[in-house]
Amino acid sequence: MIIGVPKEIKNNENRVAVTPAGVSDFVRHGHTVYVQHTAGNGSGFSDEEYTEAGATILSTIEEVYAIAEMIVKVKEPIESEYKLIKKGQLLFTYFHFASYEPLTHAMIASGATCLAYETVEKNDRSLPLLVPMSEVAGRMSIQQGAKYLEKPMGGRGILLGGVPGVKPAEVLVLGGGIVGTQAAKMAAGMGAQVTIMDISIPRLRQLDDIMPANVQTMFSNSYNIKAAIKTADLVIGGVLIPGAKAPHLITKDNLSSMKKGSVLVDVAVDQGGCFETTKPTTHADPIYVIDEVIHYCVANMPGAVPYTSTLALTNATLPYAIQLANQGWKTACSSNNELKLGLNVVDGKVVYKAVSDAFNLPYTPVEEVLN
Repeated sequence: MIIGVPKEIKNNENRVAVTPAGVSDFVRHGHTVYVQHTAGNGSGFSDEEYTEAGATILSTIEEVYAIAEMIVKVKEPIESEYKLIKKGQLLFTYFHFASYEPLTHAMIASGATCLAYETVEKNDRSLPLLVPMSEVAGRMSIQQGAKYLEKPMGGRGILLGGVPGVKPAEVLVLGGGIVGTQAAKMAAGMGAQVTIMDISIPRLRQLDDIMPANVQTMFSNSYNIKAAIKTADLVIGGVLIPGAKAPHLITKDNLSSMKKGSVLVDVAVDQGGCFETTKPTTHADPIYVIDEVIHYCVANMPGAVPYTSTLALTNATLPYAIQLANQGWKTACSSNNELKLGLNVVDGKVVYKAVSDAFNLPYTPVEEVLN
């Protein structure tokens, strides 16, 4: 198969979908890899390293899309890429369709096969291609939240861990999954007083067992959330419904009860966000303020630490990408249920129910496109 690796062009996105080591693995399996010029620079990988691994370097993104049978990316295609995508081409990347209707319609119109990292799912309901970036984003959410609590950044002027004789900050984490767990661990390690909420009692029991003494667990409902945000200095939104739009757990009306200069970090922004006032921001312009509450809603948080993120992501995605290249997407998805669940849009048909529900689009069972 011919694999194309374009350079990411989303704002301040420095990750790359395939490392030189990944190129070497593709070539070892008999595949041809084309990498766009400087695609790996942001993550610390030079064109020379890709060439030594067996890739051919192409000058432009247009050339990569034109020649590739499978495009492997990190982030969803943006508007300037829509016209480059060909009917029957396989795209393997993060899509987060349910949060952005224009992308969904563009991919339907393209006739391409869209296999989303974020909905590849194991039998235990875990999301193996979302986990590594959720780990990065969960940890980063505390770093960014702590920074924007500083007075020069517009925050309350509070140190997350406090000092002897001065109480630490209060951190509220919504969601006890990968993001929430990593955020709570980081905040606790910095000395904050942490409350983590989830709707799963078994998960709260697990967290209660593994978290340090400065982390408390609480059942998540609207009453408890409204009470907790009144005293929180930093709130992390880490709620995920696979492939679907995130629920709004904090409304605009709730902001008036929060401390002035407190910070909201919405890690669920890729799926529409779990705060009603969430709108996607970029690393170049990461925050905005509503009712004197700072909102940090960067849609590609791990892109700020591309070396770590690229290695973590490709460790997870490469085995699946190799299987797709070796067998073709139909055979691979028919034999591997994890990959089958990653199919979202195929040849103009929406085959993932949560995406069709998000925009009231016709739904086609995935089995129909695999026959």
